[in-house]
Amino acid sequence: MTSPPLDLLGRPLGSLRLSVTDRCNLRCRYCMPEADYAWLPRDSLLTFEEMATVARAFVGLGVRKLRLTGGEPLLRRDLDLLVAELAASGPRLDLALTTNGVLLRDHAAALRRAGLGRVTISLDTLRADRMRRLAGRDELGRVLDGIAAAGEAGLARKLNTVVIRGANDDELLDLLAFGAEQGIEVRFIEYMDVGGATGWSGAQVVGRAEILDRVAAVRGTIEPLAPADASAPAERFRLADGQVFGIVASTTAPFCRTCDRGRLTADGMWFACLYAATGLDLRGPLRAGAGPAALARLVADAWALRDDRGAERRAEAPSRTPLYTLAGLRADPHREMHTRGG
Repeated sequence: MTSPPLDLLGRPLGSLRLSVTDRCNLRCRYCMPEADYAWLPRDSLLTFEEMATVARAFVGLGVRKLRLTGGEPLLRRDLDLLVAELAASGPRLDLALTTNGVLLRDHAAALRRAGLGRVTISLDTLRADRMRRLAGRDELGRVLDGIAAAGEAGLARKLNTVVIRGANDDELLDLLAFGAEQGIEVRFIEYMDVGGATGWSGAQVVGRAEILDRVAAVRGTIEPLAPADASAPAERFRLADGQVFGIVASTTAPFCRTCDRGRLTADGMWFACLYAATGLDLRGPLRAGAGPAALARLVADAWALRDDRGAERRAEAPSRTPLYTLAGLRADPHREMHTRGG
């Protein structure tokens, strides 16, 4: 097996998050809170064949985790065809999908047959009225149906909840109870000041320590678990009854020093950090005839110069406001969270 390249901090390139579209069918306040957006031109988007070629370049470098993201990836038509192509890239490839779940009932079985192994579903609230406020639409019924469909299809499932003070932070225990009932691990994510979060403020962040205190006050002793994968973004914990849950503390306790992932936008721009100001254009060389080996060399050379620790630097800032203003986001759609993928 090929050993992945190391960056300047000794971090291996182990994971690729591949955005298949910048479009989304929800307008979540932590990602797409504005009324209007500048979309990537459709003719700039990579075809499935091009995405598979780029994926083979990363697999050739030793990448073993590939996650499809968006926007909402299930808006990309015939996504199961791409999954089948990616699944053929390597027998050891861990192929996953992040989705808001609205369209999952319609696609779960086909995605599983195509080779998808895991799905992470966003579930920020169990209350329909809150979903309308948090996501712009009340699609809770369809999301819950999609969660069930993923289980019926045999997909491994996790739930992601972005916790925002005053919006949904009183549902921590309800969400844990739902996860236990469904047999699904819940991961609480701190509200991040990434591109797209134009309404972010530190006062709205419910940090890891507070989440643990609130859960422990009702559910009792919490045991931290040793990480099965040092590069995984979530810290995992076990409750006294055996239930396991996770916390992604990107804001208050960044994990930059173990981050092994890069992100490829739907139009072929590769970013070595979610907070990176610039990326590496892979679409240009690809459409000029570069194959997996040539693309792999470009990626390896760029990764070798990587010293990114964007979340740490944000945490070290003396004053912290949203990463970009609305004008800054509209100046370059690649700055958007829904373009880079979560």
